Amino acid sequence: MGEAITERDSLPVMDTGGVTSLISDSGVTRYRVNTREWLVYDRKNPSYWAFEKGIYLEKFDSLFKVEASIKADTAYYYDKKKLWELIGNVDIENVKNERFQTQQLFWDQNRHKVYSDKFIRITQPDLDRIITGIGFDSDEQIMVYTLRKPQGIFYFDDQQPTVQPDSIPITPVDSPNRTSTNPLSIPPKAS
Repeated sequence: MGEAITERDSLPVMDTGGVTSLISDSGVTRYRVNTREWLVYDRKNPSYWAFEKGIYLEKFDSLFKVEASIKADTAYYYDKKKLWELIGNVDIENVKNERFQTQQLFWDQNRHKVYSDKFIRITQPDLDRIITGIGFDSDEQIMVYTLRKPQGIFYFDDQQPTVQPDSIPITPVDSPNRTSTNPLSIPPKAS
C-alpha cells in the first residue's frame, strides 16, 4: 500500500516490461525493438517514452537480414518532436558494417538527421581504420557523415613524394624550419 498520487504527470500512462516489438513500414517488417522496460509519459511537458533499462533496435532488409543495429543504456523518444535521445554506451552499426560509439546521440526524424556533440569513435573495417572526434552529423542511414573536430594519429610515408604540382608543400613536425606551434606548418609560397 502506498500514498495516493496527486500529480498525474509523475506516473506513466503505460509501463511495459520485457518488450520485443516488430515494426512494419508499408506492410513490410522493417524493425525489431527489444527493451526490458518501456514507460510512456503522456502528461509530461514535453511528453516522451522512456527506455531507462536499455534499448536494442535492429533494421531488416527485404529478406529479414539485419542490416543495421542500435544499442544504448538509456533512450528517450520525444513523440511530439519525433526526436530520439540515446544515452550511455551508444553503439550503432550501419549497413557498411561501420561501427559508431559515443555517450550521447540524437536522431531527429523530422529533419532526417543524426547528430552528437560528444566524443565519437568510428571503426571502418573495410578501410582498416578508426576515426575519432568531437561532434558528429549524419543522414538517418548513417552513411554520409561528418566529424566536426576530428582527432587521431594519421600515418604517412615520408619516403614517398607527396607534393603534387601546383600544391602547397607541408613541412613535417620534426622539420628544423618549423615556425609554428601547429603540428604541421605551411611554408610561405615562393615568389
